[in-house]
Amino acid sequence: MHLAYPAVLSALLFCTGLYGVLARRNAILVLMSVELMLNAVNLNLVAFDVWLSRAAEETLHSGQALTLFTIAIAAAEIGIGLAIVLAVHRNRGTSDIDKLRDTAEGHEPDGPDNDTPATGTAAEKAEATA
Repeated sequence: MHLAYPAVLSALLFCTGLYGVLARRNAILVLMSVELMLNAVNLNLVAFDVWLSRAAEETLHSGQALTLFTIAIAAAEIGIGLAIVLAVHRNRGTSDIDKLRDTAEGHEPDGPDNDTPATGTAAEKAEATA
């Protein structure tokens, strides 16, 4: 098997994951796209390990060992990332990345209502109603 086939497939998977990270607004879809990118890297690691083991007399299988570490790190990342996304969704009511721009407490959302200047203070409003 030629090295070009898994390398091209890995490049396509990585580009698809990169597009998903840059274009998606949902945090869960962004996490899935990151996993797709990590799987593309794993495919490259295994393909190059097989290709290099044919050339070397001693087979160390370091690419496959790195792939196992990458899979373990990806599993931990998706577990922690999903827990964070679910906690934010529970608190804010959305998992849209654009709406979660500022995570400081007490932040008022940007919108057309906040652009208008205040017409008076609270004392003036209380005076007008009395």
